[in-house]
Amino acid sequence: MKKIRIGIDVGGTFTKAVAIDVIEKRILGKKSVSTTHSLEGGVSVGIVDALSTLIEMCSIDYKEIELISHSTTQAVNAFLEGDVSKVGIIGMGVGMEKTNVMKRTHIKDISLNSNKFLRTCYTFLDTSKYLEEPGIKKSIENLVSEGAQSIVVSEAFGVDDPSNELFVMKHSKLPCTAGHELTGIYGLEIRTLTATINASILPKATSTANYVKSAVNNLGIDVPVMIMKGDGGVTTLDSFLHKPIITVLSGPAASVVGALLFLQVLEGIFIEVGGTSTNISIIKDGKPEMRYVNIMEHPTCIRSLDVRICGVAGGSLLRLSSKRRIIDVGPRSSHIAGLEYSCFADPDELIKGEIVPISPLNNDPSDYISIKVPGGKSYGVTNTCAANALGLIPKNDNAYGNADSARIAFTKLATYMGMPPEQIARQVLDISVSKISDYIIPMVKEYKLSKNRIVVIGGGGGASVLVPLVAKELGFEYKKADYADVISSIGVATGMIYEEKEKTINNPTPEDVTQLITEIKDVAIRKNASPNSLSVQSEYISDRSILRVTVIGNVTLDLNNVGSRELKQEEVVEIAKTLFHNDGDITLEHTLGNYYIFTNSYQKKKLFFKTRMQSILVLDKFGRVRLSLDNGKLIHGFSTKMSADLPSIISKFSSNSDLSPNVQLVDGFQLLDFSSLNANEQVIQAIREQLDKIDSEVLLIIKQ
Repeated sequence: MKKIRIGIDVGGTFTKAVAIDVIEKRILGKKSVSTTHSLEGGVSVGIVDALSTLIEMCSIDYKEIELISHSTTQAVNAFLEGDVSKVGIIGMGVGMEKTNVMKRTHIKDISLNSNKFLRTCYTFLDTSKYLEEPGIKKSIENLVSEGAQSIVVSEAFGVDDPSNELFVMKHSKLPCTAGHELTGIYGLEIRTLTATINASILPKATSTANYVKSAVNNLGIDVPVMIMKGDGGVTTLDSFLHKPIITVLSGPAASVVGALLFLQVLEGIFIEVGGTSTNISIIKDGKPEMRYVNIMEHPTCIRSLDVRICGVAGGSLLRLSSKRRIIDVGPRSSHIAGLEYSCFADPDELIKGEIVPISPLNNDPSDYISIKVPGGKSYGVTNTCAANALGLIPKNDNAYGNADSARIAFTKLATYMGMPPEQIARQVLDISVSKISDYIIPMVKEYKLSKNRIVVIGGGGGASVLVPLVAKELGFEYKKADYADVISSIGVATGMIYEEKEKTINNPTPEDVTQLITEIKDVAIRKNASPNSLSVQSEYISDRSILRVTVIGNVTLDLNNVGSRELKQEEVVEIAKTLFHNDGDITLEHTLGNYYIFTNSYQKKKLFFKTRMQSILVLDKFGRVRLSLDNGKLIHGFSTKMSADLPSIISKFSSNSDLSPNVQLVDGFQLLDFSSLNANEQVIQAIREQLDKIDSEVLLIIKQ
């Protein structure tokens, strides 16, 4: 019997669903429907429509489905459109600190755009006194009377002891969230702001989640329904009910995850070209880079993929000055203007048209260019039209149109502007390529990517329109992601469980790290992560006193299927060679449980000398990158002997007597990162505690 995963990506224009046979590793079918922003059920209507149509189209037996997951633009769209609920905030603290706590928790109305706001109202509870039920209910009633539709509870030091926040939450009949639920770091003001933003979309998120859940149940499908997060992992529908903010940028995250499923890359730039905008993400050490999310310029405690959004894409319209010279391409697109592309028009119809400047939306300048044909219909002149006119799009590509129609459009422009059509088409593409490149160049510097190892990966329906030209402009290798037009849906279907937790703490002890690791592993396992697939990484950000622990694992159902194919050793070796660009002395040093450990010896020039370096790469049995270091040392041995030798090993690689080296431990089932600990004795104690639990071969990886 087949084992099928269904991934649904909700885009700004289209909702795309893909069915994947996870045993045979092939796509069974795909379906695209218009995203249902304006319907009463919102985007969830389109999700259910795409799901049910795909199942019928592919004749899928419900018993064959093992997982349904989807991304959502709901959070981002709610903020962009100002479609948010009024939030009642309950600030809490002891009486002596009342003024300071009120200042930090009383979040005033938040500006979302020029004329839309997230409205708030506020009250304060003194927690130096015993919290009584009548007082709590009265406070909530007062907020409701002021129009609150959801509640935020935020107490000073609530991350250390959330009991008061939890007690107050129990008395709210409205959707409610607390500061400690979203982050474990201090910073009362930003924690409250994050919770307020989250609470503002709780009512709509609850409606969406319940609609999807009910619809899946009504179809008779009894499988987990997961949702893509902005960090590239998936989470349960119940988690989304409480924390919809974690889905911000889930669409771009899904695309990167999907691309990395087919293309193993150590250092790269993922460029997803849609119809209206282009998303740009950085891949380093085989993983997408992350950062804290800003929502409408407001900082939050939520971490997501670092996605830079450029306002130019495949459907961007060109703009002309009063002197009939190109002044820009975008940011408005044919989609926004409600126009079809000229390159998809019937040439016999288009040849009768004339160039007409338009204003796509109210208050837009009227310098965007269209071609109006007899009968009143208009077509847009876009980047995709330019690429087709120049013959740059392969015939089997999603962006391939009618070359004759594209050339007709630019011939009409040539007459209108008084210059050759090829020159106009190239100028349109050059402007767009320059815009995207201006985003990429600073990102390459910021993340210190090695330019000779960078691979540019193209995704999205418009990938072939712009991404090869961007790669050529920057001098980087180019690869197009398989199934580029539905790559985000594939990423949604194959997303891993990714959980992260942060805690403010000074000089973390091994016990602190172990406790946080245990907590976050339990969360991942509760969300269907297979215990033996978990990789654990910890990081201590000393300048902010933040301990961060990350756990990544496969969804249980995928790993537990007997037919799910693990890669053969020779296949994993080929992946490693590809990642290293077949450059250097690449060696498979160890196979340990779920992991393959490779080294690559090479020479690096420093000033006038060449230094011998050893890169380290850890791949799991599915060929996924789990760890990549530019220079490191491997120490292999049995757990008991390794425990006894730890003091001398750590001392040998310490830069001084106090500062410990960065150490990773591979025990065959887990990859544990101890780089968060600074002192030698802390590292030794923490690693020994782990070694005492096992009786097998282990591997230490030490960064040099």
